[in-house]
Amino acid sequence: MKVRCLLVDDEPLAIQLLKNHLEKLDMFEVTASCSNAVKALEVLRTHTIDLIFLDIKMPQISGIDFLKTLKNPPAVIVTTAYREYALDGYDLDIVDYLLKPVTFDRFFKAADRYLRTVQPQLPASPVPAADQYIYMKSGGKFHKIYVDDILYAESLKDYITLHCTQQKITAKYKISDLELELKPFQFLRTHRSFIVNLKKITAFTANDLEIGQQEIPIGTNYKEYVFQMLKSNYTQSK
Repeated sequence: MKVRCLLVDDEPLAIQLLKNHLEKLDMFEVTASCSNAVKALEVLRTHTIDLIFLDIKMPQISGIDFLKTLKNPPAVIVTTAYREYALDGYDLDIVDYLLKPVTFDRFFKAADRYLRTVQPQLPASPVPAADQYIYMKSGGKFHKIYVDDILYAESLKDYITLHCTQQKITAKYKISDLELELKPFQFLRTHRSFIVNLKKITAFTANDLEIGQQEIPIGTNYKEYVFQMLKSNYTQSK
């Protein structure tokens, strides 16, 4: 299921920039765009919207005032040229606050934050395992990585290396953030520095497990949970 987006901004160039950014992300689609809050309210009454990209300074009603009128608003990412409204925005539980002009790098982080904090709360969509993927920024590019291709992830200080069936990708990333992102896809944290794909484990002992020829340690603080998950996975596979 794609994330259905509503773009609200009185600047046509700002709307076009957001559309260009969203076209690069397969999980998002533009359901509608409009130039003011009144039209935005009409869209919300007639369409299902998951995420609003909302400008603040607009004719008739400001973005903040518009947001205050909504009883059960979708998730919101604010896009504005003004820093001074950030506190108001976060008081209204927005996902992120983007300053114009919005670069793709910053936009991607906001979209990623939405997926991490909001999307997991939505009902799971029946996406085949082979089609599930994440994005990882490395070398100035955003790499689309299919979850089923990931063997394990290894952390070294502030960096993560994803070991995949055909490649390795290293990126500046926190392992705790990656753990949260991979949680719905049968991945297991076995050590403070390792996350493994449960489906790729070929053998294990009391102290480590194997994925092919690679030995991966099981940390002392993780053992009880790891063996509980391994036992559950083994039972399900019988």
